[in-house]
Amino acid sequence: MRLMISFAALFLSVVLLQLSSGGVGPLDALSGLTLDFTKSEVGLLGSAHFLGFFIGCWWAPRAMGSVGHSRAFAAFTATGAIGLLAHMLIIDPYAWALMRVASGLCVAGCYTVIEAWLQSKVTNETRGRAMGTYRSVDMGASLVAQLMIGVLEPASYVSYNLLALLCCASIIPLTLTTARPPDTPSAPRLRPMLAITRSPLAAAGVIVAGLNSAAFRMVGPVYGQEVGLRPDQIGIFLAAFVAGGALAQVPSGWLADKYDRRWVLIWLSVAAIISSVFTVFSATGGTTMVLLGAAVFGFTTFPIYSVAAAHAHDFASSEERVELSAALMFWYAVGAIASPLGASKLMEAFGPTALFMLMAVGHAVLVVFGLTRMRARSTPKKRTSYVYAPRTSFTIGRLLRRHRDRK
Repeated sequence: MRLMISFAALFLSVVLLQLSSGGVGPLDALSGLTLDFTKSEVGLLGSAHFLGFFIGCWWAPRAMGSVGHSRAFAAFTATGAIGLLAHMLIIDPYAWALMRVASGLCVAGCYTVIEAWLQSKVTNETRGRAMGTYRSVDMGASLVAQLMIGVLEPASYVSYNLLALLCCASIIPLTLTTARPPDTPSAPRLRPMLAITRSPLAAAGVIVAGLNSAAFRMVGPVYGQEVGLRPDQIGIFLAAFVAGGALAQVPSGWLADKYDRRWVLIWLSVAAIISSVFTVFSATGGTTMVLLGAAVFGFTTFPIYSVAAAHAHDFASSEERVELSAALMFWYAVGAIASPLGASKLMEAFGPTALFMLMAVGHAVLVVFGLTRMRARSTPKKRTSYVYAPRTSFTIGRLLRRHRDRK
């Protein structure tokens, strides 16, 4: 309990940051449609966010080393708040794309500071409880953030102002905490090829995971509107995806620790293809079926990143874990940057069902590639522990390294 109290300021900052950053995606999508942006332009906003996220992941440890934790956090939140407030001053999709780069940079930078702070304070005895609380707080706030679209009016200065206020408020708990800021850790080297050399299948898996998550979260509101959902129902639609993913962590972790992780990835992808088809056909079955489809899709796709990461770490040494985690995040960002724009263009050409058809194709490719890789080498006899791996910063590998080395 003393540990949780000492981290209360960090966790409160996480909640406020997640409410702000998680709410801007669906709000931008519906605002863009209200302002007559094309679907491609709406998709561009999602891709721009993840471009900013990647830049932030790379730059944040260096900024933190130059000015310290609290000042870096304040600078990143200010960047995000400026991007939010500028939305209704300039009504242009390409200007909004630059603002979404700022929001992505804010998210990555702030999570880098928070996770570096956590890493320096936890011990081997408290690491599991701290990480469990951190993940619960983050995912709970993400669920609430999706539901906020039901009360945020699209293309309204008030809506963006509220999100900016939440972003600014996230500075207060962290900067006013009396806990001494930790020493600044060195930035992990970014070696994208490390992921490919350790496990080509894992690199492909995290790319597909980026394709799923980014396309659904950033273009999903467009899909929801086209199949007849109201804004409050679109919020539930997005939250159902997150909730389904949260429920999948325990069974997927059990399977990944008990069976060959390549088979787990393959069967998750097969299930994802089935859930994609189910979601497409559920569009004609009423609101309940659409929401159920989103939950099933989240259940089958959300664990793929963590299973792929666990498989990659099976072939890595303990000294490589931090850099391997950063490399996997790089490939996740590649899929996340490309998918919202690609999905929106396909939806313009072929209708709303193209969103899930794109993801079904991605999983079909992963199934074929997984079967091919199973012929290339056998699974290692000694495996790491399965760990739910948040896609938050390049420094997350430091928090998870000891969890993976337990076996």
